[in-house]
Amino acid sequence: MFPRTQVKQAPEARERQAARGRQSFRDAASGEAGRSQDARGEDGSGGDGALTSARRAETGSVRHVTAAICGPAARSGGWWPPALGMAEAARGPRPPGCEHYDRGCRLKAPCCDKLYTCRLCHDNNEDHQLDRFKVQEVQCINCKKIQRAQQSCEDCSTLFGEYYCSICHLFDKDKKQYHCENCGICRIGPKEDFFHCLKCNLCLAVNLQGKHKCIENVSRQNCPICLEDIHTSRVVAHVLPCGHLLHRTCYEQMLKGGYRCPLCMHSALDMTRYWRQLDNEVAQTPMPSEYQNVTVDILCNDCNGRSTVQFHILGMKCQICNSYNTAQAGGRRISLDQQ
Repeated sequence: MFPRTQVKQAPEARERQAARGRQSFRDAASGEAGRSQDARGEDGSGGDGALTSARRAETGSVRHVTAAICGPAARSGGWWPPALGMAEAARGPRPPGCEHYDRGCRLKAPCCDKLYTCRLCHDNNEDHQLDRFKVQEVQCINCKKIQRAQQSCEDCSTLFGEYYCSICHLFDKDKKQYHCENCGICRIGPKEDFFHCLKCNLCLAVNLQGKHKCIENVSRQNCPICLEDIHTSRVVAHVLPCGHLLHRTCYEQMLKGGYRCPLCMHSALDMTRYWRQLDNEVAQTPMPSEYQNVTVDILCNDCNGRSTVQFHILGMKCQICNSYNTAQAGGRRISLDQQ
């Protein structure tokens, strides 16, 4: 693409075009962001439901690709719950447990023999991580007896958790959790509402069976924005149309300055309405005479097609899928009046 400085255009006109473009993108993003999909975070500790996002979008209805995992989740549903809010803190004393889980016992860490309410509390205070699968003993918070990991105290009958997984050693209130053998951890259910995609290696909502783009072991990759783990994260994961995953909070932050997947550059939401608005902007913004007969070769990031189109400073439209998510492909610029 040519540098903007080469185009002779009044600064006021350029600023008006830029302002219209920014507003058009915000309108398109706000209307379409909710149409892409969410996947849920690990274990759903302290969460209120499978479809609770770390931070819900203010506009649009969100179509969730859910998968709640049992492990480190922390505060409220979705794949991974949000932080404890001021409203919750004002409700008074918390039930037995910690900010991450409601439970009536403490785990005895096999790595250091210290007692912690959950593995997250342990990891936040130690220089190593607790392996949930190796936990063998727990301490009752009432009678203080250390005993084998089980659902209730063998001495005082204190219930350690409405839900207990003997594999993950997850104790928590009942959120319809189930243990997924293929994921290797527990997820928020109900189980009948989800299926495990063997290629994605992830539990997804049943209405996505056969209707989503598979990427092998997609949840085992780190978030490309924050570079932190997705599969066991406490933050809701968002599934892009291209199939890649981002933390929901990272996705929302990304939309403030862009609209493309950071891995493949595919549009991260349906941009059809914005492309129509950009059509109008292009039609209303004629190029200076020296650029009116110039063409360039472009590559479309959405359909991967190649086109030769007339150059325009506001954007160059793919002739195959009508997307403006394109990049100059290195072809030489040809003046039409010289052909």
